[in-house]
Amino acid sequence: MIARAHRAEWAAVLAATVHYTRDLDLAEECVQDAYAQALQTWGRKTPVPARPAAWLTSVARNRALDRMRRASVLRRALPLLVVDESVPGPEEGVEAPVVDDDRLRLIFTCCHPALSRDAQVALTLRLLCGLSTVEVARAFLVQETTMAARITRAKKKISAARIPYRVPAREELPERVDAVLEVLHLVFTTGHAAPVGESLIRRDLVDGAIGLARVMHVLLPQNGEVAGLLALMLLIDSRRETRVGADGRLLLLAEQDRSRWDTDQINEGVALLVESLRRQPPGRYAVQAAIAAVHAESPSWADTDWAEIVALYDVLRSLWPSPVVDLNRAVALGMRDGPEAGLAALELLLDVPAMATYSYLSAARADFLRRLQRWAEAEAAYEEALALTGNEVERAFLADRLEEIRGHG
Repeated sequence: MIARAHRAEWAAVLAATVHYTRDLDLAEECVQDAYAQALQTWGRKTPVPARPAAWLTSVARNRALDRMRRASVLRRALPLLVVDESVPGPEEGVEAPVVDDDRLRLIFTCCHPALSRDAQVALTLRLLCGLSTVEVARAFLVQETTMAARITRAKKKISAARIPYRVPAREELPERVDAVLEVLHLVFTTGHAAPVGESLIRRDLVDGAIGLARVMHVLLPQNGEVAGLLALMLLIDSRRETRVGADGRLLLLAEQDRSRWDTDQINEGVALLVESLRRQPPGRYAVQAAIAAVHAESPSWADTDWAEIVALYDVLRSLWPSPVVDLNRAVALGMRDGPEAGLAALELLLDVPAMATYSYLSAARADFLRRLQRWAEAEAAYEEALALTGNEVERAFLADRLEEIRGHG
C-alpha cells in the first residue's frame, strides 16, 4: 500500500508541500517523513486512510510547520521559492493564471531558464516523480555522483535566483515550453520502461506525463511539438496492456496481440500527429510519433514497413542527434536489411562513452548475434545486458534468452 501511494501520490503531495513551504529541500524532507510515518502506522496503529494523498500532505505540512517554527525560517533568510506578488489578478483587468495545478507549477519552476537543460530535467524527475538519484542517473546515462552534484547545484541556483513558484503568464509560455516537453518526455519514457523494480511499467509516471501533456496542449493548442509529444505518448501507450503476458513474461512487439491495442488512443494519437504536421515543420516528437504510428497502423509484425521507419530515423537523427536514436535506427536497419547490417551499425556505438552502461545496446547486439547463431558472442552479450539491467521483468526475459543460448553452446 505504501509503495502504491508513493508511486501514485508523490508528485501531488510534494507539489502541494512546496506550495506551502516555498522550500524544495524542506518540502522533500517532510514528504519523506510523512511516508515514513505512514509506513509505521498504516494498517498497524491506524487504518489505511481513504484519501492517502490528503493524509500524507497534512502530515508533511504539519512537519514542515514544526520545522519552520523551530528554525525560525520565516523570519530569517530568503525563501527558496517566492510567489510573484506583483502579477496583477483578474480584478485588475488581467487574465487569471492559465492553470491552477501545483504539479505544473513545480515543473515550470524546475524548468526555469536560469537552469541548464540537464539540470531542469534531472531536478523535475527527482522532485516531481520521486525518482531516486540512481534512477535519474540511469535515465541520463551518467554516474550517480555526477547526478547528485547536478541536482544539488540546481537547487542552490533556484534559491539564489529566487525563482517564483508559478506557471508563467501565457505570453511567456512559448519560450519555456521546450524544457517542459523534454521533462514530460523523459518522465513518460522512464515510466514506460522502468529502470528498476518488479514492474515493467510505472503507470503513475506514464499517466502523469500524459495528463500534463494534455494540459500543455490546452495551454498551447497551436504548438505542433506539444501535439506531437502527446501523439507520441498515446501511440506508444496504446500497447500497454499487451507488453507483459499473463505469466508476467515480457512480450516483444512481434509477440503482442495487436487486437488488444487501444484503438481509441491510436486514433487520437494519429489525429494529433496530423495536426502537428500541418502546423509547422516536424520536430523531434512529431517524427518519433510518426515512427510509433507506423507500428500502430501495421496489421502485423511481418507487415511492418521497416524502410519507412529507417527513413524516419534518418530524419530524427538530423533533428536530435543522439546515440539512443542511432541505436534504434540500427535495430530498424537490422530488421530491414538483416542482422549483419544491424550488428555492423551497433558496433559503431560500442566506443561511445554514454552507451557504456546502456543495457539496451548489449541486448540489441545479443539478439542480432543470436539470429546469426554466433552463440558464444551472443552469450557474452546477454550476460552483459543482464548485468546492466535493473528491471526484474526485463531481467527475467534476458535470463531466459541466456539459458536458450547456452543450450546451443
